[in-house]
Amino acid sequence: MGEFRDQVAIITGASGLLASGVAPIFRAGGASLVLTCGDDRLYERFPDLAGDPAQLCFPAADLSNVETVEGLVEAAVERFARIDILVNIVGGWGAGKPVHETSVKTWESMHRLNATITFLMSRAVIPTMLAQGSGRIINIGARPGLRSSGKDAAYAASKAALLRLTESMSEEYKRRGIRVNAVLPSAIVTEEQFAEDPHSGVTPAQLGKVIAFLASDAGGVISGAAIPAYGTKF
Repeated sequence: MGEFRDQVAIITGASGLLASGVAPIFRAGGASLVLTCGDDRLYERFPDLAGDPAQLCFPAADLSNVETVEGLVEAAVERFARIDILVNIVGGWGAGKPVHETSVKTWESMHRLNATITFLMSRAVIPTMLAQGSGRIINIGARPGLRSSGKDAAYAASKAALLRLTESMSEEYKRRGIRVNAVLPSAIVTEEQFAEDPHSGVTPAQLGKVIAFLASDAGGVISGAAIPAYGTKF
């Protein structure tokens, strides 16, 4: 079947652009998928998944809610008896204003989307991974998490928090079989945009290959890393 045969991969933010390049790679590799998103577009993105017993879908799931997160992870374990991979794609971008013009709502929203949801999802799957003695968590960071360019304090701080979370989890669990890494994309563009301008950013399929590598046996010596995937835009 492939690299991920008999494995279970949870992918959050599955109705978004990035997931369109991530989910097919794991599915083609033989994994069963658990897909979540915060709206009702999941089956528009993956119309063939409806009714497929090898997949488990949670459209319109509020992953900032502890009970929702714990419930979907419990459902995944009940269905498949294991969780091997978690790809934390859910996130958001908000910038353009200096700190004194940034609202508390924006600050809290950025941290909820870019750090808290990753924390909640990771927290929920780790006990199952510990019981298995193995697991891989891949988080989606961003270049501003390393260095802000200004007028993006809420976003940059939230992505920095995600990177520190990634490092902390790696240190806590790498000797217990769980590898945790982050990928830092630049602008994510469609295949059409990339074909028109190869310097415009990176495509979901390109990022999907990086994420799949980190989840694979070939990436087994990597944990606690923040992998830049900027393309040639920057």
